[in-house]
Amino acid sequence: MAEDLVLETWDLHCDRNGREHRTAAMGCQQLLVRRGQPFAITLRFSGRGYEEGVDKLSFNVETGPCPNETSGTSSHFVMTDCPEESCWSAVFQQKEGESLSVSLCSPANACIGRYSLTLEICTDYQGSSYQIGDFVLLFNPWHPEDTVFMRDENERREYVLSQDGLIYQGTCDYIYSIPWNFGQFEDEVLPICLNMLDINPKHLRDQNRDCSRRNDPVYIGRVVSAMVNCNDEDRGVLFGRWDNCYDDGMSPMAWIGSVDILKRWKNFGCQPVKYGQCWVFAAVACTVMRCLGIPSRVVTNYNSAHDTNANLTIDRYVNEKGEQERQSWDKIWNFHCWVESWMARPDLAAGYDGWQVLDPTPQEKSEGVYCCGPAPVKAIKEGDMLLKYDIPFIFAEVNADVVYWVVQGDGMQKQSIRSSDVGKNISTKSVGRDSREDITHNYKYPEGSEEERAVFEKAEHQKKSIGEEDEGLHLRIKVSEGANKGSDFDVFAVVHNNTDEERVCRVTLCARAASHNGTLGPQCGLTDPVDMDIEPRAEKRVPLRILYEEYRDKLTQDNLIKVVALLKDHQTGDVIVAVRDIYVENPPIKIRILGEPMQNRKLVAEISLVNPLTVPLNGCVFVVEGTGLTEGQLVKELEEPVEPQAEAKFRMDLMPRLSGLQKLMVDFESDHLTGVKGYRNVIIAPQPV
Repeated sequence: MAEDLVLETWDLHCDRNGREHRTAAMGCQQLLVRRGQPFAITLRFSGRGYEEGVDKLSFNVETGPCPNETSGTSSHFVMTDCPEESCWSAVFQQKEGESLSVSLCSPANACIGRYSLTLEICTDYQGSSYQIGDFVLLFNPWHPEDTVFMRDENERREYVLSQDGLIYQGTCDYIYSIPWNFGQFEDEVLPICLNMLDINPKHLRDQNRDCSRRNDPVYIGRVVSAMVNCNDEDRGVLFGRWDNCYDDGMSPMAWIGSVDILKRWKNFGCQPVKYGQCWVFAAVACTVMRCLGIPSRVVTNYNSAHDTNANLTIDRYVNEKGEQERQSWDKIWNFHCWVESWMARPDLAAGYDGWQVLDPTPQEKSEGVYCCGPAPVKAIKEGDMLLKYDIPFIFAEVNADVVYWVVQGDGMQKQSIRSSDVGKNISTKSVGRDSREDITHNYKYPEGSEEERAVFEKAEHQKKSIGEEDEGLHLRIKVSEGANKGSDFDVFAVVHNNTDEERVCRVTLCARAASHNGTLGPQCGLTDPVDMDIEPRAEKRVPLRILYEEYRDKLTQDNLIKVVALLKDHQTGDVIVAVRDIYVENPPIKIRILGEPMQNRKLVAEISLVNPLTVPLNGCVFVVEGTGLTEGQLVKELEEPVEPQAEAKFRMDLMPRLSGLQKLMVDFESDHLTGVKGYRNVIIAPQPV
């Protein structure tokens, strides 16, 4: 009778497996592997080694609170000589004395999450069991059989492995980017993301069903979309606020990364973090999805419609001075951010795999919950309104009509003959570069094309807006160079006569402070009506000077001014409305790197900003953050006010942990200047061996 085989120690090779599974950046404290890809473990026995034919080894893996085989949350499998792709397998690798190397592998459609691993040894009908440890299983975009498989390595690097990025803001006429630290591999982020799955309401309702569905990125995306906001009182991550009153929390404009938000959420017992707006919701969701292994990116849609009554038309009412006449529930956001995540859609007909929209900003309920998506980008482009999930809402965001009505003195309403454009310059960061990629063509066909007409027919939408005609008068708004905070600047109504005869018209310009979600604030500029004669084929301008002393106390932290120009053509009686959002620029933050950047060697950053205002800045704070460059956030509070035109400057010591290209990101806050962002790319040389 053979002597019992006794397990003495084991090695899960967290380091080596982490490198091979591209999870090493998450640390090597625990085993982190991707589904469908083998990982090696070594077993060391006491007294004698493993003998084939005498000893039978088998393994158990379990995930979730009530694991069972039928749900796919538990598996029992015997060590063999050849791998099995459709289920969990353990394959004999090699034997050296009392050590045995085994290769374990999950199927490419296994449920993701925390697993326990148990070894069972059977010798001559005598059995013993050993709890070997825990590991985490993630989605695998490198595996062709995984539903999140992405073919291009550069794209996988950008959308799964890159821990920083750019998010596009501003207006469709003035697009700018802010840096963002996604930090999906930073300490604590993975446990926080897994905990988010475990406290979601679907899990609390039916733990077994929820865990069994964690093999599906469509399901995970829907859960994450709901859990990043807190509108369902589901212990979600972020509290949304858009009214410019943020004193009892952090202004949405002040964040520069997801890690701080997720850690605050965890440390405050999963109470919502105050406050978020669309890009913050989207960026946090992007962090969670990348952390779990689903390729994801933040996307910005300019002139984004929020069509509450789903008629694909947004009506705007102004009086003859160009001032807003009445409020509307429907809104045009000057930009709106969401997430695209890459996955197959086996739940739909063929043709809808690839990028899917997920929008965690709480706007409308979907199946009774504040979440949105995943909606195939292809279905939005084709107007396939009945497919899952939430396509009509997103279709309206990029396609709704905006019709301006001018309410005349006698109460009569007259439709403007020009509507503003919705769904412009849809943007995301380029792969491997700090430049903007325009992806509008993924969402819509060219305006006026046969394909666009066919899509609108399918979506039962008759486009009401009338395009610019060659004949008649044209109206547009132009901005002078230098719409900088602290300065006066000019806007112009530019009228062009496209006819062969003289035309007589009246023009008015009105400017108001605005928020990025379309809410209008107080007036900060108005012209008296100007009557003018315009020669055939000629152009004339009507100026409006926007004064700093007028907008200084009216501007929200969004730094936006909405200008409306109104033209009345005396010959035809037509009314034309032109609208433009103007972004008032913050001053730049300058970042200098002193010394030669090298891994694990001190580095000095010099950070400065000039106060462009006519008043001192009080309570000045710089926040510095960068994966691989800083341990969490570094905060520098200035003791003295920064006088007008004076420079705030300081130096900060850094200790780069990671080599390669890293981003150092800076946010500046004060009483009169908020949400100022800057970043610098730093190439860190590897530590000499």
